[in-house]
Amino acid sequence: MDINKLIQSRRSIYPSQYSGKKVRKSVIKQLLENANWAPNHYHTEPWRFIVFENNGLKRLMSTLSELYKQHSGEAFNDSKYARYAARAKQVSHAIVVVVDKSDKPNLPAIEEIEAVACAVQNMLLTISADPTIGGYWSTGMLVYLQEFADFLELDDNQICAGIVYVGTLKENAIQPKSKRGPVEEKTTWIRE
Repeated sequence: MDINKLIQSRRSIYPSQYSGKKVRKSVIKQLLENANWAPNHYHTEPWRFIVFENNGLKRLMSTLSELYKQHSGEAFNDSKYARYAARAKQVSHAIVVVVDKSDKPNLPAIEEIEAVACAVQNMLLTISADPTIGGYWSTGMLVYLQEFADFLELDDNQICAGIVYVGTLKENAIQPKSKRGPVEEKTTWIRE
């Protein structure tokens, strides 16, 4: 596929469109390999991946559902809570993405976070290149909680950057459409 078409056709496809069938381990390994080739300052390679599958996936979703229940307060929603349990049956793999921040004094943490975001984009483009699978990068309140970092057993220099969910698409999966506003409206040219 042409790189421009691949980038412009990349979409987040959510677990309700997944069949529950396992994605081949070779595909998951390719996602991780492509993520490993992201640009990064000083070649620190700050990305770390924790791959959940099978019973590990159930444990992850149970943890997230309980954290949601504990921290959502008045915004708690029964259907959102139930989606976590359903997700364990829909998703093939959940890849928790972690930033391993460097201790180099001349390397700001933001550069490590940006490098990890590039690694995630490589994963998402790899997913989009395969018409049989879908995926999306999930972030939000829960992944940034200290309790979640404790569950993941992260070191003090590590932070969670989200979860990439991957699944085999249903035969009748809806391929979402997206659009962007004109880039000209977001660009300033300095000529002198």
